[in-house]
Amino acid sequence: MTAPPVRHRADACPGALQTHAAADGALARVRVPGGALSAAQLLVLAAAARDLGDGALELTSRANVQLRGLRPGAEVELGSRLTDAGLLPSATHETARNVLASVLSGRVGGFLDVRPWVSAFDVALCADPALAALPGRFLAALDDGRGDVAGLGADVGLLARGSGDVALLLAGTDTGLRCRPADAVPLALAATRAFLDERAAQGGTAWRVSELAGGPARIAAALPGSRAEPLTVPSPPTTGPAGAVAQDDGRTAVVAVVPLGRLTAAQADLLADTAGGDVQLTPWRSIVVPDLPDPSAAEVLASADLVLDPASDWLRVTACAGRPGCARSLADVRGDVTRAVAGRTLPADGARQHWVGCERRCGRPSGEVVDVVATPAGYRVG
Repeated sequence: MTAPPVRHRADACPGALQTHAAADGALARVRVPGGALSAAQLLVLAAAARDLGDGALELTSRANVQLRGLRPGAEVELGSRLTDAGLLPSATHETARNVLASVLSGRVGGFLDVRPWVSAFDVALCADPALAALPGRFLAALDDGRGDVAGLGADVGLLARGSGDVALLLAGTDTGLRCRPADAVPLALAATRAFLDERAAQGGTAWRVSELAGGPARIAAALPGSRAEPLTVPSPPTTGPAGAVAQDDGRTAVVAVVPLGRLTAAQADLLADTAGGDVQLTPWRSIVVPDLPDPSAAEVLASADLVLDPASDWLRVTACAGRPGCARSLADVRGDVTRAVAGRTLPADGARQHWVGCERRCGRPSGEVVDVVATPAGYRVG
């Protein structure tokens, strides 16, 4: 078993106020718990990308949003805009609000609707001063039983079960702890606080539960609740949905995949106008426009270079920022990927793959994936 990394520095994940200095300007990351945005909030983000950044939004594998190319001092204006839009409820907790949720929960499948869990978890997290100390890498995943986010390796997870109870997951594995759905969020919060306690006991440098010696077992032992035989956590799908999806209520959700996660401000405006109500960002760098009367919006979105075809190569390809955004990169990774997809020349027979500009392999998704790594002599596959 590989030993967990020893952290010699504090976690410095960027936020909306604590930006990262990239080669193309400052980078800000806006947390979007559960990927839930109103159309109005998406318009605010699009306007901020135009006015303050490089004109586009980046979607992350945690269903968050990044703005690149920010000018010096732009985080002040950005913070003000986000606060007014309800996207920054706590300046002290902004980097801790990392929450994934089952895609289309409450609309398609699942044993229950986890959207109330998302809001309850986020409100309670922001209300607890102690939880502001969570590392920016800490992640919660709330799964309605379909298994789409439970296996993504979150530090704390909830998995609804057909038996009517909920399993507590830690570092992507089942602890055996069970509770009723009404008690699930308090249990997840208790596990989150227990992580901080165990982290402090082990030196206070770990970023993730998996980096603690015996982390899941030690945290679980500190929590009350009934125990059951641990179950095998389902593996997440390698790709998310795309195209028109029939909702349980007869309406339609349209899922638009954003190639390499780079959403232009104009595309964001179109999505917001199409939605009218809410949208959901996904861990697969796509956007769900739900509650539509019919699938006709799919054609409109596809005409704006968003991907609606479930068989598209874009569902299987991810990439780091590459040049010019990253000074470490040895190549214009995104440009090279785009040319490979257009020319149907993807390596590894088009298998799920992640292109990167250096050996750091930033942004690598979980699960089976082929690495395509830039070197001084060209790309190395595998």
